[in-house]
Amino acid sequence: MKDKVVIITGGTSGIGFASAKLFLENNAKVIIIGRDQVKGEAATIALRAVGDSVEFIRCDLSKVSECQNLVKKIIDNYHKVDVLINNAGLYYEKAIMDMSEADFDEMMNINIKAAYFMAKEVAIQMKKQQSGAIVNISSDAGINGNFLCTAYCASKGALTVFSKALALELAPYHIRVNCVCPGDIDTPLTQNQFSGVADKDKALEELAQLYPLGRIGKATEVANVIYFLASEQASFVVGATWSVDGGISSY
Repeated sequence: MKDKVVIITGGTSGIGFASAKLFLENNAKVIIIGRDQVKGEAATIALRAVGDSVEFIRCDLSKVSECQNLVKKIIDNYHKVDVLINNAGLYYEKAIMDMSEADFDEMMNINIKAAYFMAKEVAIQMKKQQSGAIVNISSDAGINGNFLCTAYCASKGALTVFSKALALELAPYHIRVNCVCPGDIDTPLTQNQFSGVADKDKALEELAQLYPLGRIGKATEVANVIYFLASEQASFVVGATWSVDGGISSY
């Protein structure tokens, strides 16, 4: 992965941060993307303890024009893009009867629209290079339905199938597209689900017991799969959907 240019959306925490660290450990040039400047700067400082070749760029990925400007800036600075990790995501639980149009649009804008147009802009450059890898981070909810998560499941289901369609479209240009579907992972996103629960530790333990392994996953465990799919070790892996969910999707 030496000197490969890697873009990671949602790279300031959780799975994105763990992935950025792993790519840096393997001498890649990493650009992490997020909306929060303070979090981005803090993540960059932490990552520079691993490697110097990391940069944070603030971007609202829900806006197509910002995606376009972001990719243009990266290409102007680095002259290529080798890997795109579409990891930015939004999650919350809400019954369909309580979902507003604004709620639905927000979920779709981050979870599928942003990934779609980031992939589009990056694919234009990768086609010129005749090489590249795109890894979309979906969810086990993109395969199976979850309670009180209709909008989230719809967005992640769209991302899962989009990945397969995009893989077929881009494979002739030697661009590999794959999808990762994590289960519950110990990240700020998962922790925030239980922020209003009286006994948070008990709720997390009950969640863990739903899994065949008796625990939820670690961000590093997902990052390992992302790295593999982005690397030449997965040179014949195209259009695959990888469940990293401790076996819960096997029920």
